[in-house]
Amino acid sequence: MLKISDIQSKDIVNLADGKLLGHITDIDINLETGKVEAIIIGGGRMMGFLNREQEVTVPWKNIVKIGSDVILVRNHGPGQTGGSSSDQVND
Repeated sequence: MLKISDIQSKDIVNLADGKLLGHITDIDINLETGKVEAIIIGGGRMMGFLNREQEVTVPWKNIVKIGSDVILVRNHGPGQTGGSSSDQVND
């Protein structure tokens, strides 16, 4: 089982370009099912208009691997995620 406190300090890295996206600032939970739908990444090096931090939403299905220090995700656009099965990483 994962605790939010365990994953908040992990760096989030985009597999599409290898960039650091930031850290988890929030999670989106489906209240009917109790399942995590997405993680919200706040800022890091993703700066928007007037140097405000830009939030990036990553659907839970786009998380490729949660490691001891880093979380690998598939992110193909600013603020959005996407990808195909060909982007998968094998352990």
